[in-house]
Amino acid sequence: METLLMLIPVALILGLLGLVGFLWSLRSGQFDDMDGAAQRILFDDDDDAPPPPGRRQE
Repeated sequence: METLLMLIPVALILGLLGLVGFLWSLRSGQFDDMDGAAQRILFDDDDDAPPPPGRRQE
């Protein structure tokens, strides 16, 4: 019984910390662009690639 008196407040504090962390991440924009990273990996950016060796830049 004494362990429950200690574990219940600890569980409530940890749950409250998790909720505060989740709300902070919502406010700071962590979940704004969910599809950006998934699409960025699919498309190749040829504009940023260096020229192939042996080819002169003009």
